[in-house]
Amino acid sequence: MSKRILVIGAGFAGMWSALGAARLLDQAGRTDVEVVLIAPEPELHVRPRLYEHNPEGMKASLQDIFQATGVAFIQGLVEHIDVTNQQVNIAGTGLDTSRRSISYDRLVLAAGSRLNCPPIPGLAEHAFNVDQIADAAKLETHIHGLASRAESAGRNTVVVAGAGFTGIETAAEMPARLREVLGQDAAVRVIMIERNTDVGPDLGAGPRPVITQALAELGVTWKLGSGAAGIDAKGVTLENGEYIEADTVIWTAGARASKLTAQIPAQRDNFGRLHVDRNLKVNGLDTVYATGDCAYAATDEDGNYAMMSCQHAMNLGRSAGHNVAADLIGEEPIPYSQPQYVTCLDLGPWGAVYTEGWDRQVKLAGAEAKALKTKINTEWIYPPSGDRAEVFALADPSRIVVA
Repeated sequence: MSKRILVIGAGFAGMWSALGAARLLDQAGRTDVEVVLIAPEPELHVRPRLYEHNPEGMKASLQDIFQATGVAFIQGLVEHIDVTNQQVNIAGTGLDTSRRSISYDRLVLAAGSRLNCPPIPGLAEHAFNVDQIADAAKLETHIHGLASRAESAGRNTVVVAGAGFTGIETAAEMPARLREVLGQDAAVRVIMIERNTDVGPDLGAGPRPVITQALAELGVTWKLGSGAAGIDAKGVTLENGEYIEADTVIWTAGARASKLTAQIPAQRDNFGRLHVDRNLKVNGLDTVYATGDCAYAATDEDGNYAMMSCQHAMNLGRSAGHNVAADLIGEEPIPYSQPQYVTCLDLGPWGAVYTEGWDRQVKLAGAEAKALKTKINTEWIYPPSGDRAEVFALADPSRIVVA
């Protein structure tokens, strides 16, 4: 009787989980175990690039890779996970309104994360974001439409709520994007607002001088110590009572793990991520693994934990895939380990900044770092070709990708 590994999600972690499992099964000569991946589309959405131009082009088909490696794909949206009976309920997408259930012997939850949107008045109605392709496309359409509006301070102003990684990358793009639409001589304003007292509070002090220099030279300003209290069609009210007139408010303040993690009866962190062991099995459960943005996973023995980023998601996926297959067929697991940590932050036309280590020591800045960031964004994080041998070589969990 055949067995089934079920992977939920086709993001960086989900894709590599399925390929990592298929790789080990192929090496072991096991044809009695199938790897099945469920997602709304057989596509990898290149989410780290959605602050750039043309977000609707930021996706890559996975059909050839799945066919080459024997991964079965089910198009649908997982609505419910029944851990006790080891099955999930799936709803169709688009015109497909059907529902079905599928059982599993082992489950890998790789459903990613979503932008955290707290109940701030007007946030849902009036703010834009770059969290998903449709969201980023909506923002791009809006920006192009600003040229048809009467000139005003609000029309020419973008407020970016959140001065973290995504907020900085988005803000750095905005002055040039606005001038492309409104004219090179337009008096544009791009303002970041941040509740913390520093720009890039989670990035630490190391790269901050480079970041603030770049933003200042691009014409981006910031207001610290007060977040958004309310948003309307004409601007944003800060927690300190200040009102900023702006036709464009972009929300970037944090992410939370997929809501599916709440259906798993196990411990979660403040971001909704499931606590896992070094093999990425959910603590206290024998048949469920979590990976990518759904996993609270130690990267080393020094107390560091994976960030919600594609850098960690790719390696978490490889490890989860290998280990879930190893668990099912009685092979040795390879504990997840990713002691090397880097950041490469895009700073728009100014360049980028590249750091190494958890203390984020700056190694490259400006044009040289931008060249590295471009290679990461356009080559390293994309799926491999459909060549089976190449895919399985890249799915090896001992291959640690630092990008």
